[in-house]
Amino acid sequence: MSQLQDKSASGSNRRRFIKQAAAATTAVAGSGNIIKTPVYGQSQAPSTGRVLGANDRVNVGFVGVGNQGFNTHVQQIKNNAAKHNAQAAAACDVFSEYRDRAQQFMGIQSGDVYNDHRRLLERKDIDAVIIATVDHWHAPVAIDSMNAGKHVLIEKPMTRYLSEGFDVYDTCKRTKRVMQIGAVFCIEEKWHRAAQLVRDGMIGPLVLGQSSYCRNSPKGEWNYTINPKLTDKSVDWSRWLGKTGKRPFNADHFFRWRKYNPYCCGILGDLLAHKIHPLMIASGNPEFPNRVACLGTKEITKDRDVPDNTQVLANFPSGYTLMVVGSTVNQQGLPEMLRGHHGTLYFGGDKVDLKPETPFGDEIDPESFSGLKPSGADFFAEHADWFKVIRNGGETKGNINLSMRAQVVISLAEMSERMSLTLLFDEKSRKITTGTGQEVQPLNYPA
Repeated sequence: MSQLQDKSASGSNRRRFIKQAAAATTAVAGSGNIIKTPVYGQSQAPSTGRVLGANDRVNVGFVGVGNQGFNTHVQQIKNNAAKHNAQAAAACDVFSEYRDRAQQFMGIQSGDVYNDHRRLLERKDIDAVIIATVDHWHAPVAIDSMNAGKHVLIEKPMTRYLSEGFDVYDTCKRTKRVMQIGAVFCIEEKWHRAAQLVRDGMIGPLVLGQSSYCRNSPKGEWNYTINPKLTDKSVDWSRWLGKTGKRPFNADHFFRWRKYNPYCCGILGDLLAHKIHPLMIASGNPEFPNRVACLGTKEITKDRDVPDNTQVLANFPSGYTLMVVGSTVNQQGLPEMLRGHHGTLYFGGDKVDLKPETPFGDEIDPESFSGLKPSGADFFAEHADWFKVIRNGGETKGNINLSMRAQVVISLAEMSERMSLTLLFDEKSRKITTGTGQEVQPLNYPA
């Protein structure tokens, strides 16, 4: 017989006790409540905006209808309008070509497309807004939208800088609007199943969560095709720049903005956000980090401000450490797993495997949980989750509590890499310090 099969009677009794305790915990907690932080009034009537019932149609406005905004959101919502009981009602973009494309596909009138998101938000019939702009416009549009009574879905990262992240967070709490972060893998059931296993004590105290997002391209990541129809006449360039400062019209910056610090933090906010959010969900109770360090290099691709190879370490008050590695110049990633003192969870596709650590083999049985749907980049499920909470209350799987905690990791990682510092964060004061206690001001827009 194998070691796992040859169990003592006492070992079997201990395993039964653990499983019975886990079942009792599950019955009390329920499998749907992943984040232990409270729901801040989402079931209450909003102070502004239309109160939607379970059967009411949701009218959606889109701010930013470029490649991600159009392909992922406009097309998905329009094509699944009946299933979602939703309508693609209005669109906004600074580039005329994008506005025209969205108008034609959505079948709306010229008066339903806008250059300025504030004009879209003036419409009382718009219930919810999907924001897929360049990163530095996420916060202004989200805050304006929630203040206008609209629910929001924001593409990741939630904001460009940390201070405006807290502005979004505070506005969401005050207005009681429903927020969904567009880190689509948050919707995968495997992370939520893992969270339940963690809360049930199945792997013991958390030690380390690890993941990676790695790509490789001969021409360099984010060097997207430049549309020749973009000129200084077809785009509102000064509006696109926003708070980043004045600079001459530059098509490379417009289409390849992920390479440049004024507009984004590169791989941290793009690829690694997809891994940071899910691993924080899997921890069972996402926390604010208390220490973050990041190393980045830029040795292969020189046409950018941001690193092409990045390693992030984030510590949390519970003792959990998150390790996420990313590359745009090598596509070999790390195995995805969540390590506990008693057992380890392995993630792959639509399944989670639980394997006991050798010293605890008498207490924990190996288990496999498969067929966990949705899995992969399921944007229909992401939208459906958002609409469900808008109508019925509760928390989205990419809610504001998770998103703010993940944003602190992302923002401190960028600061750490750019300043060559290990940074400490205090949740109550929202202050950032070095290990010597010296306060560090977060990165921000130019004065």
